[in-house]
Amino acid sequence: MPVSEKVTEKTRGVLIGGPEAAMCPSRLVLEHVTSRWGVLVLGVLMDGTHRFSEVRRAIGGVSEKMLTQTLQTLERDGFVHREAYPVIPPHVDYSLTELGEEAARRVWALAEWTNEKVPEVLAAREAYDAAKRDKRAR
Repeated sequence: MPVSEKVTEKTRGVLIGGPEAAMCPSRLVLEHVTSRWGVLVLGVLMDGTHRFSEVRRAIGGVSEKMLTQTLQTLERDGFVHREAYPVIPPHVDYSLTELGEEAARRVWALAEWTNEKVPEVLAAREAYDAAKRDKRAR
């Protein structure tokens, strides 16, 4: 069995199977980087260092509270670096760490794939909904 298959099976077992899977730390990390706002924050910061307001404007539709929580979570996990300058008004910059850059590339690839496949997903939904309607009509 090739090494990549062994790693995949091991990871699959830890994330999906067995009683220890529910307590697996990687599940929580996966949740953080693939959350609705986590993906978008990582995507924005791929372009470089940004201030809070720039991140919020770039994402659009995210509340201050939710963006603050997301940035703090990603900082705690080591994906985001926060640099606060002792000036008035406060100036805080956010950027990706090396770990964050790697995570952002991988997550953003999934986001791009998702965006490309939206027409297929919408067609599948339509087919599913039509089949459900047909079943109920009988």
